[in-house]
Amino acid sequence: MSNEKEPKKNKVIEEKINEENKDKIIKIVTICIVACMILAAIFLVGNKIFKTVNSILENKTKEKIELKYTETSDTPTGGVYITDVSEVVENVMPSIVAITSKTLISSGTFGPSFFGGQQYSEGAGSGIIISKTDSDILILTNNHVIDNAEELSVQFINEKSFDAKVVGTSERKDIAVISVSLKNIDSETLKSIKIATMGNSDDIKVGNGIIAIGNALGYGQSVTTGVVSALNREVSVDNYTSKMIQIDAAINGGNSGGALLNSKGEVIGINSAKYSSNAMTSGASIEGMGFAIPISNISELITSLMNGEEDEPVTIGIEGYIIAEQNAYNMPAGFYVSRIVSGSGADKSDLEIGNIITKINDKKVTALSDIQSVLYDLKKGDKVTLKVSYVDGKQYKEKDITVTLS
Repeated sequence: MSNEKEPKKNKVIEEKINEENKDKIIKIVTICIVACMILAAIFLVGNKIFKTVNSILENKTKEKIELKYTETSDTPTGGVYITDVSEVVENVMPSIVAITSKTLISSGTFGPSFFGGQQYSEGAGSGIIISKTDSDILILTNNHVIDNAEELSVQFINEKSFDAKVVGTSERKDIAVISVSLKNIDSETLKSIKIATMGNSDDIKVGNGIIAIGNALGYGQSVTTGVVSALNREVSVDNYTSKMIQIDAAINGGNSGGALLNSKGEVIGINSAKYSSNAMTSGASIEGMGFAIPISNISELITSLMNGEEDEPVTIGIEGYIIAEQNAYNMPAGFYVSRIVSGSGADKSDLEIGNIITKINDKKVTALSDIQSVLYDLKKGDKVTLKVSYVDGKQYKEKDITVTLS
C-alpha cells in the first residue's frame, strides 16, 4: 500500500515545483521586459536630449563666429572690426568748445579797404575746457587760433556763444589759455559743460588708438579716429622746431586747439592743423598725417599761463648768421657770432664775437632751427654747452663754453 501512494505524492510535489518555477520564470521575464522598456525609453529620451543640446551648442558656436566677423559689400577682403568710440566721445564732448576769432586786416584808406571801412578776417578753431575758477572758465587752445584777434567768442556744447579774453600765450609752444567770465554764462550752459581729464602723453606708444575732436573747417564739432603713427616727430614752423605726436587721423582747419584723446577719453595732446599743413615744404596736401602737441611736454607752461604768467622765450643773447658747409673762406660750418647782447648769458660767458658755434648740447648746428630746437624745451636759468671754433693764429681751434640762458 505504501509503495503505491509514494509515486502519487512525488508527482504532486513535482507538479507543485513546476508551478512555482513557472511563476518565477514569468516574473523574471516580466521584469526583463519592463527593464528593457525602461532602458529603451531612457535611450530614446537621452538621445533626444543629446541632439537638442548639441543643436543648441552648434547654434551658439555659429552665433559667436558671426558676431566676431562682419562682412560688408565695400570691403572685398572680408571681415572688418568696427571700433565704437561713441561712449568716450559722448563723455568728452561737453569739454570741447568751438572758437571764433575776428582779426583786423585793414583800416587804411588806400589799403584793401579802399573806401575807408575796417575789414576783418574771421577764423575758426577749437579749445579744451581745463579749469573753472571762482570767476572764469579757462580754455586751452593753440596760440595761432587767437593770435592778433580783436574779438574772441566761444561756443559750448549747447551751441550758446559767449565773449572770451586772452589769459596767457606762448608763441614758441603755440599754446594759449583764454577765459569766459562765469557771470556771463547762464545756469543751463554751466550744467551742460565739464572739465576735461588730462592724460599722460609720455605713456602712449606707436600703434595706440586715438580720437581727435575739433571744429573741423568751422562746421562744428566732429570726430576722427586713428592710431599713433610716430612719437617725437620734429616739425618746424615759423622758425620753431617742435616735437610732435604724429597721427593718421584727419586734422583740418578749425581742428587746431582741439583734443587728442586716448582710449580712456583723457587728453594726451592738442591737435594742430597749422603743423599738419606745414609739415612739408612743398605745401602739398597731406593725407593720413596729422600732428598734435604732447600734453605732458607743456603741462608746467599751461599752469603758468592759467595764472596769467607770460611765457618768455629763452635766449643765449647773440646775433649772427649761418655759415654753410662749403664756403669760400674754408671756415667751419655753424653759427657765426656777430653781436653779443649786453647783460645776456652770452655776455657773462667766455663767448666772443667771431666765434662759430658748431654744436649746442652735442647737437650739430647747420641751421638756426638747430639752436632753437634745443632752446625750445628749456627755461630761464638753464645752462647750455656750446662747442665753438675760434681763430688761433692761422687756424681754427675748438673749445666748450657754458652759457646760462636769459
